[in-house]
Amino acid sequence: MARFHCRWRSLFIGVCTPCICLLLLLVFLTTMVCMTMNGEAAPGTIVQETPSHSSNNLRKKSFIPNAKTFWLGPNEGAFWNQLQLALDRYFNPILRPNDFRKSMENSNFNESLLIKSFIELTDSDSMRKNFDKLSWQMQKFVSNMQKRDYPAIIQPDGVCGAGAKDEKEPPLLLLAIKTTEYNYKNRMAIRQTWGKEGWVAGNKNSSGGYVRRVFLLGREDPEEVDVSLSELLRMESEHYGDILQWDFIDTFFNLTLKDVLFWSWFSGSCNQTVFVFKGDDDVFVNTPNIITYLQDQLNKSRANDTIADFMAGDVIDSAIPHRVNNSKYFIPDTFYRGHYPTYAGGGGVLYSGLLTKRLHEISKSVHLFPIDDVYVGMCMIRLNTHPIHHPAFLTFDLPEKEKKELCSYHKILLVHKRTPKQIVRLWADLKRTQRQCWDVPLRNAVKK
Repeated sequence: MARFHCRWRSLFIGVCTPCICLLLLLVFLTTMVCMTMNGEAAPGTIVQETPSHSSNNLRKKSFIPNAKTFWLGPNEGAFWNQLQLALDRYFNPILRPNDFRKSMENSNFNESLLIKSFIELTDSDSMRKNFDKLSWQMQKFVSNMQKRDYPAIIQPDGVCGAGAKDEKEPPLLLLAIKTTEYNYKNRMAIRQTWGKEGWVAGNKNSSGGYVRRVFLLGREDPEEVDVSLSELLRMESEHYGDILQWDFIDTFFNLTLKDVLFWSWFSGSCNQTVFVFKGDDDVFVNTPNIITYLQDQLNKSRANDTIADFMAGDVIDSAIPHRVNNSKYFIPDTFYRGHYPTYAGGGGVLYSGLLTKRLHEISKSVHLFPIDDVYVGMCMIRLNTHPIHHPAFLTFDLPEKEKKELCSYHKILLVHKRTPKQIVRLWADLKRTQRQCWDVPLRNAVKK
């Protein structure tokens, strides 16, 4: 009897073990395929801010179109999530190998897919129901979010913004400043202080570099203004040559359009510019410190390998959308669900010219998002890289105890928010205390 049981046990093990192994293998393969199709990360996953500098990214076009996502999946019913998932599936090399190959070879194909995926999903009954649940402001944004081909009304005199006519080397830095037609005083304060074009010397005997300047604008809504400022803006452009204006309504949610259109303009007009500062017109910038910091980046070992990924600013990670509807940053969960990716605060950020061109290409596979700095973070995730945090970018102002220090503004790269009068006064104070604060270092570069 014992021999009989032993024989049956051996037979059972011999037959069932391969079946169990095969079942486990099928479960594993099914899980992997689902992860690839959905491209989802676990809700609440913290995106690390450690920058990834992989060499030859630009040369090999090593974009990550089907990378794991920071947002929640399509079953959550959010409008943007469903749009982006449909687009990601077009770029998935397993589901659509032919489309994936085309996307790597032809960037115009990517733009057509943006429109195609938008039309396909917005025509469905479920998406129409989701659209009806959105606020009026969000509905207005969604109705135009597939459009990006706005023509330029005014362009700068120079090929890449206003600059010195006698430049003896390629520009080190382009100052790209977001502004509106109304903010003439802000633009004048910047032109007279930290935004001067031409040669700018660095601090502490470091070499300098040529700086160019361009202001980025849309149009004021004619239904909301009493006086047209277009003729005054044209006169301003003729005098300073630093205005770049597109034919779209200048709203808070359309700030993302300024990024996308600027990247496109830069890619066609600024082939030799090494770095970009993109910021608002109410920030104060220590330009000599910026020049010194950028020269240090170029002098680092393996700079050529890392420059295509370079972005620095006040980095924010693990952020979640604002759900309070009286906030200008309000994003309803019917539009977007999930965490935000790691991003640099939009008050001011530095990145390389090479990264600007890469952002232009990858943005063709990411649907527009109403918050501009978050959208830049979304594109960075798609490029498999992250911004570098530097505490000398103070997008939320100086700490109270530092404001009274004599050399506080010598320690910074940027501070937000300042009026035109304050900008002029701070620039004068910076020059006046230059000798006394000669050896003051930048605020500690290690994030606490």
